[in-house]
Amino acid sequence: MSQETAPDQGLSDAGSTGAAPPKGLLQQMEELLAAVTADLAGLDADLRSSDRAPAPSADADGPAA
Repeated sequence: MSQETAPDQGLSDAGSTGAAPPKGLLQQMEELLAAVTADLAGLDADLRSSDRAPAPSADADGPAA
């Protein structure tokens, strides 16, 4: 959910009276790519850990015959 608030933070930084110049498009894209890469790494770790968990037996999910 932090991705939804990130653009709002960027807009508020651009409109502030701070001394830092606004970020260039390339820098914004690099930061976005780094955030997406981190999210994907976390999802990959979650999927890999769930693969190690014992799977439920097929009999439990199948219809009663």
